[in-house]
Amino acid sequence: MRRPALVLLLSCVPFAAGAQQFDVMEATIPGVHAAMDAKRLTCRALVQAYLDRIVEYDQSGPALNSIQFVNPRALAEADSLDAVLKAKGSRGPLHCVPVMLKDQVETKDMPTGYGSAIFAQFVPQRDATIVRRLEGAGAIILAKTTMGEFASRYVGSGPGIIRNAYDPTRNPSGSSGGTASSVAANFGLVGIGEDTGGSIRGPAAVSSLVGLRPTLPLVSRFGMLPANPTQDTMGPMTRTVADAARVLDVIAGYDPNDPITAYTVGEIPATYTASLKATSLRGARIGVFRTRRTTSLVPDSVAARDSLAARRNAMAREINAEYDKVSVLFEKALTDLKAQGAVLVDSLTQPQVPGRRVGNDFETEEATDAYFAQHPNAPVKTLKEILLTGPVNPWRARGLIEYVGRTTNDPDYLVLMKYREAMRVAMLKLMADQKLDAIVYMTYDAGTTTIAADVLTNPRPNDNYSRGDNRGLSPTLGWPALTVPAGFTSDSLPVGLEFIGRPWSEPQLLGYGFAYEQATKHRRPPRTTPPLVSAASRAAAPAVSRPR
Repeated sequence: MRRPALVLLLSCVPFAAGAQQFDVMEATIPGVHAAMDAKRLTCRALVQAYLDRIVEYDQSGPALNSIQFVNPRALAEADSLDAVLKAKGSRGPLHCVPVMLKDQVETKDMPTGYGSAIFAQFVPQRDATIVRRLEGAGAIILAKTTMGEFASRYVGSGPGIIRNAYDPTRNPSGSSGGTASSVAANFGLVGIGEDTGGSIRGPAAVSSLVGLRPTLPLVSRFGMLPANPTQDTMGPMTRTVADAARVLDVIAGYDPNDPITAYTVGEIPATYTASLKATSLRGARIGVFRTRRTTSLVPDSVAARDSLAARRNAMAREINAEYDKVSVLFEKALTDLKAQGAVLVDSLTQPQVPGRRVGNDFETEEATDAYFAQHPNAPVKTLKEILLTGPVNPWRARGLIEYVGRTTNDPDYLVLMKYREAMRVAMLKLMADQKLDAIVYMTYDAGTTTIAADVLTNPRPNDNYSRGDNRGLSPTLGWPALTVPAGFTSDSLPVGLEFIGRPWSEPQLLGYGFAYEQATKHRRPPRTTPPLVSAASRAAAPAVSRPR
């Protein structure tokens, strides 16, 4: 499958004569703005540096495959922002912030493919609200990032396989894997992901990033392909907590095109950055969830008589060994939280509520059909047409076909809604009884897994994709959750520590995450994508088209 050509300038001389060169590796929003104010950096130079890195590392080198489409007007937009800065000053709080945008979000001047070959050439006739807000604050949508097809996992008929920047043989989690790998590899300054069941926090955790799933109504979903509207949301994926807060300042708030955001009125602070204090954890009561999602060992006496049990036993031992690698880091994280003044309420049990839990496969077909009905130029208009048109990745097709015919009028949908409400009450009660400000756990209890050889062809690939996955609580409740880097396993795989809090507790969670981040400094870039040779030392070259 060929994707649209990426038109990139390979090099230029971006800095003023005699100016000190700016290093884009691990750059932050305030660092970029300070360099621009000091005339050590232009917007064009910043954008060019990221474009150079994309050319070098995304389809060659480690071949992360994190970029679906590069904005062909990025340099022209950068020039415009340079002119604005010179003539009038900064356009906004995200002036010249290159954003990596998940390809689930509409852009009227670039294709929006949803990870599918079916929509590879689809260009919507509108921008998503989040795009308008980012650009209104001065940001540049530098690229659309690859994603799991129709917002699941890390493969799709459009992009193929998305790879983890820290170990390209392993998956980047999903479905915002392209955003995670690109931000981790320093292809852009910040990223935007979408989270239905964990698609911001999972990729962030396995990419040594900060990932925030906001309270459900906080960020408008208008212009984003839905999966399950009662769970879908968008949020920042960044290298620092402070940059996540700055992005949230811009994207949060009421949007009449997404009426649920009316709940935000009166709930948004003047700025989320006000909560970023190194002392935020002092006196905070933090609950601890330790429950593992693991496989029980089969007794050796049984395993000796039963070859199937023996295989299960061997697999369980392997899984437990992987969990142990993360457990060491979790214990260290808890120690660090206490060192920063947190009061830990340890070994809590996640509440169990009566009734049965059912999967949310009732909303998808209705939401998908209603969404594409808004797009007269969409190549297909319904979920059934998507499955009949093909080609959809076999694993994703197997999942999507289970949604066909399910509706929110199904009696089991009421069971799901009752379960969620019971869980909200039970969690609120737990936090009230224990006087908790937040709860922590590992986003994944084990490192990310190896990509299966048949992941593009097998509807049931054996890649242990959901191993140790603790992301489901926040989407069930609709509450905010923040994952922050918590270090690296003995085999150099990133892991994330996740904070969850009551609705609208983003300021507190960001404060806790900031204090932990500043005390531990776990974030480090992947070795697969090191600094490039100075762009200023290269001769200027003409524009080239890079086939995909």
